[in-house]
Amino acid sequence: MLLHDKLRPYRLLLASQSPRRRELISGCGLPFEPTPKYDCEEIYPADLTAEEVPLYLSQLKSRAYPVPLGEKEILLTADTVVILDGEVLGKPRDREDALCMLRRLGGRRHTVVSGVTLRSPHCMRTFDARTSVWLRQLEEEEITYYVDTFHPFDKAGSYGIQEWIGYAAIERIEGSFYNVMGLPIQKVYTELNKFLDQ
Repeated sequence: MLLHDKLRPYRLLLASQSPRRRELISGCGLPFEPTPKYDCEEIYPADLTAEEVPLYLSQLKSRAYPVPLGEKEILLTADTVVILDGEVLGKPRDREDALCMLRRLGGRRHTVVSGVTLRSPHCMRTFDARTSVWLRQLEEEEITYYVDTFHPFDKAGSYGIQEWIGYAAIERIEGSFYNVMGLPIQKVYTELNKFLDQ
């Protein structure tokens, strides 16, 4: 049975305000409902490795969901980070922070890691996906143009692969393209299938 048919008796709740995550789930043909925005302070323990951070935060967002889940409800939460030299690069604080991040990323390989949590009233499953990204060295004029034109202030690492910078500056990737957009949708599809079968 196709996954979208399996999901018919359920409500898949997407706890994310990201238009990119909504687009990816829709593109995969999965029926879902976005949840209203709710408060979750995204703070993580200092002793976590950078790779553990998105897993921890996706679980934190899941547990912070303020409404008890119904019998046929599945909550999906996610968090995506950019990692460079073992350091998490989250969303930029401001324009200067965005410029600084892109200067650091230029000419280097970095890793994009997404943590995803699926939760029902009876069980919870958390998994991750990792993608290596090579960004060519950027001219200062290019960095300024990108930040001032596309305002990537809601994006981890200060860039969106689906925007100008992805076309003009990303040399190659290893792993899921959609993970870099913010949700490893192929892995979500297969893990959700397993989640319903357990």
